[in-house]
Amino acid sequence: MAGNKELIEALDLIEKEKDISKEVMLEAIENSLLAACKNEFNGKVDNIHVNINRENGAVSVYATKLIVDEVNDPDEEITLEEAKEKFPRRKLSVGDEVNIEVTPKDFQRISAQKAKQTVVQKIREEERKVLFNQYSNIEHEVVTGVVQRYVGNNISINLGKADAILTEAEQIPGEHFRPTERIKVYVLEVKDNTKGPRISVSRTHKELVKRLFEEEVTEVHDGIVEIRSIAREAGARTKMAVSSNDPNVDPVGACVGLNGARVNAIVNELRGEKVDIIEWNDDPALLIRNALSPAQVVSVVADEYEKSARVIVPDFQLSLAIGKEGQNARLAARLTGYKIDIKSESQAEDNY
Repeated sequence: MAGNKELIEALDLIEKEKDISKEVMLEAIENSLLAACKNEFNGKVDNIHVNINRENGAVSVYATKLIVDEVNDPDEEITLEEAKEKFPRRKLSVGDEVNIEVTPKDFQRISAQKAKQTVVQKIREEERKVLFNQYSNIEHEVVTGVVQRYVGNNISINLGKADAILTEAEQIPGEHFRPTERIKVYVLEVKDNTKGPRISVSRTHKELVKRLFEEEVTEVHDGIVEIRSIAREAGARTKMAVSSNDPNVDPVGACVGLNGARVNAIVNELRGEKVDIIEWNDDPALLIRNALSPAQVVSVVADEYEKSARVIVPDFQLSLAIGKEGQNARLAARLTGYKIDIKSESQAEDNY
């Protein structure tokens, strides 16, 4: 058939500008044209294939036929005599297969329409795929986004080439944002979607705090200081236990920073959420003592098998140890993994 040089030139340009394989697009066009052939061949296309010349864009349709002594199915078979007539220079025998050109009339016009539709669709698919691959790499990371608008109670956040959804459930209670405001979010999940990647983000996830410390504290980023456990009630308080892999580095001091500069930067990003940083200890009793900070503790008896602990505090420290609405004790229990029973000294004496 006559060539379509413009198609090849267009595909060359697309490959160069959008980094979408010319061969991938040509194969997609061939497949779409094969589907278009079904009407021409009464739906029988098992032995039909479409070929686009990679140099000049000419479109040809071929039927693969088996050479037989006697033809029973003319759509799939051909006699040896007919085959030799079509291919006089080839040595053919019964049992061989030959490709017979069966390009329908007016197929050039049909192919031009199909090619355009397929190229547009393929560009969209490939761009979506590239975008998904790009954003799937930031899953479970913290990124900075620009607030677009409120969609009901959810917030649409632009991350560059794609938008993310911050649902009401993943928003910190009481936080409100203005359009164009820049905020940091934790990427929960990136899903492939026909309209592009669907990105879910969070402001409440405890990993947000961890990633913020990795960004802010060099020692955490480099692995010198390790975040061992985090317990968080978003918008109110976070407790974080850290340890050091270098005896010369104070893990708590590194995270707090000079005059509290490092931890304050994170508190500001979290809009005033309190962050308690304590030192990790492999001894559960000492860990629980640290976790109940800022309350003073008289004694801790920890049962490692039951994962429970009995804690005694001075009478005047009981409310501080428990915290407002039980928050301090609750976070300490989550941080350590122990069920913590707190008693004041006078309560302990009464029970005794």
